[in-house]
Amino acid sequence: MSSSQRAASSLMRALSRPQLQQIPRIRANGGLKLRLQAQHQCFSSSRPRSIPREFFRAAHKPIAPTAQIRPITTASKVKTSKTKSRIGWLAYKVLASLGLFIVISGGIVVGFFIYDATTYRESPESFDIPVSEYALSPRRGGPKNLPIAEMLVDDDDCPENKEQKHKPKLVILGTGWGSVALLKQLVPGDYHVTVVSPSNHFLFTPMLPSATVGTLELRSLVEPIRGIVKAVRGHFLKGSAHDVDFSEKLVEIESIGPTGEKEHFYLPYDKLVIGVGSVTNPHGVKGLEHCHFLKDIRDARKIRNAVIGNLETACLPTTTDEERRRLLSFVVSGGGPTGVEFAAELYDMLNEDLCRYYPRILRNEISVHVIQSRGHILNTYDEALSKYAEERLAHDQVDVQTNSRVKEVQADKILFTQKDEQGKVVTKELPMGFCLWSTGVSQTEFSQTIAKRLGDVQNNRHALETDTHLRLTGAPLGDVYAIGDCSTVQNNVSDHIVTFLRTLAWEKGKDPETMHITYNDWRGVAKRVKSRFPQAADHLRRLDKLFESYDKDKSGTLDFGELSELLKQIDSKLTSLPATAQRANQQGVYLGRKFNKLAQAAPGMLINQVADGDIDEAVYKAFEYRHMGSLAYIGNAAIFDFNGLSFGGGLLAAYLWRSIYFAQSVSLRTRCLLAMDWSKRALFGRDMMSY
Repeated sequence: MSSSQRAASSLMRALSRPQLQQIPRIRANGGLKLRLQAQHQCFSSSRPRSIPREFFRAAHKPIAPTAQIRPITTASKVKTSKTKSRIGWLAYKVLASLGLFIVISGGIVVGFFIYDATTYRESPESFDIPVSEYALSPRRGGPKNLPIAEMLVDDDDCPENKEQKHKPKLVILGTGWGSVALLKQLVPGDYHVTVVSPSNHFLFTPMLPSATVGTLELRSLVEPIRGIVKAVRGHFLKGSAHDVDFSEKLVEIESIGPTGEKEHFYLPYDKLVIGVGSVTNPHGVKGLEHCHFLKDIRDARKIRNAVIGNLETACLPTTTDEERRRLLSFVVSGGGPTGVEFAAELYDMLNEDLCRYYPRILRNEISVHVIQSRGHILNTYDEALSKYAEERLAHDQVDVQTNSRVKEVQADKILFTQKDEQGKVVTKELPMGFCLWSTGVSQTEFSQTIAKRLGDVQNNRHALETDTHLRLTGAPLGDVYAIGDCSTVQNNVSDHIVTFLRTLAWEKGKDPETMHITYNDWRGVAKRVKSRFPQAADHLRRLDKLFESYDKDKSGTLDFGELSELLKQIDSKLTSLPATAQRANQQGVYLGRKFNKLAQAAPGMLINQVADGDIDEAVYKAFEYRHMGSLAYIGNAAIFDFNGLSFGGGLLAAYLWRSIYFAQSVSLRTRCLLAMDWSKRALFGRDMMSY
């Protein structure tokens, strides 16, 4: 052994055990690596002033395998220590997060109770409110000498109401989609707004079938209308419109008085918006008194009680097998969205919740039938979606009878006609314990009264006709508007040919009957048509091809006959707008924006003494309907038709269907109620009870 190795060996023996533990780790090749910091800690008190240079060489020289030094801390102990520290760190994070969650949740709960305590008032509040004498004792007048409500009892409630009680009077009839959309668009203070309706709530109609079977509660689909009216400083009167006097601008309102008897009074207006909706079309079928309808929240309650009542009666020991099968036969007349969605919701309830509470034999006896007059259900949707819906309902054992028409509804059965494979019409019958009638819409009694008063200009049997500015045809220009299911927009482009030609002839100083128009003149006519009838824009894209195809004599011009044929062809391609919530909502938004524009332009028109003419057209564009798509629920599945993009699916599509309607709810209140109802159904099932 050399002198340097002996020095190193003696120095290592001189080190104590604690000092050995501070020596750095052993390298994999058996060599010892000493750091300057460890050397200082080990030798600061005992090492000599000068250490032989050979020691450091020996310290870094590889040691023979037989002389390897084992580490004090083994690998297993290191791993255990790291694992314990990691588990401890995770435990700390979990406990910290849980503590933070408890603190935040507790703070929210305490804050809620503090807020809740501030909502209670123990001392009564009273105010001295001046009320106009005309509001307490209205003067009488009009064609029927009825009280005229020129002032209302809440016109002096606050300074804002006092300020706008002399503004133009805007009367809105109805609280449907169009009326609510109109109210949400109005600028507060521009008009003295009064809403009249027999219902003091807004109903979210697309999800009404869900309320008939307990998937959603009834209150989750309604929103108090007074809160919406209050946002525009308006007034609400619970009543129904009975008649209109267009010459004196008076609406006759029918209401229930304090003694329970009907009372009538007049409500003056400067602008009147008719949004009274529609009723179900009976199609002249007998026995509809045995059917249920689904138009408002009261209908949903009646249907829910009837369905549960049939189930309870079917459980009685005195009910025969034949009578049980009849009671459990549910028939839906009409294969539109409402009928199909109700059949799907009914099947979901019977399939998912029935056996929880009722005898299992009821599940085997239940049958659901859909009677559709067309070749497919949901015939307004893409054909592939209609077939997908039929297949889905067939998978759910829902019987769909297409090309069938109901002939008569009796108390215990329904008679309908159907074409067989040979084309012969045969009469069939179905035992029936419940029937939903959902077969299109028809005019309300008020709409029929208005149509008769306006005479021949209102000849549509299904709805009131309006122009493209939503003004009621036949009424004084700019006074009366109609929106929603009670109205339809005229598409009579061909009826306005003479107007377009006379305008063009007057500009050129020629006779419209003998005038020939060039391609440049045709472009001007097309521009006027698209401005007056926005729905015709899709049919006037290739003006050059249209001009060439209808220039029969190849003269390079169009005469009166050729232009008439061209516009009549466009007129025939235009279809009436669908009676949906989507269309009513767009009309309400359009009308609200136009009224805001009219209010802004009113001071300028007053200064310039502009009181006549087509002010609506001068201030705002014509109404243009944009179809945003259609969707329908078909039993734990849904179908979608978005402007040519059509698809359907199972539960994920149903969640998407819910999400769309959830986003369209009118307030945070209804969104919270919808979320709670869906959660309650998932946790506890539907409420199988009637009340």
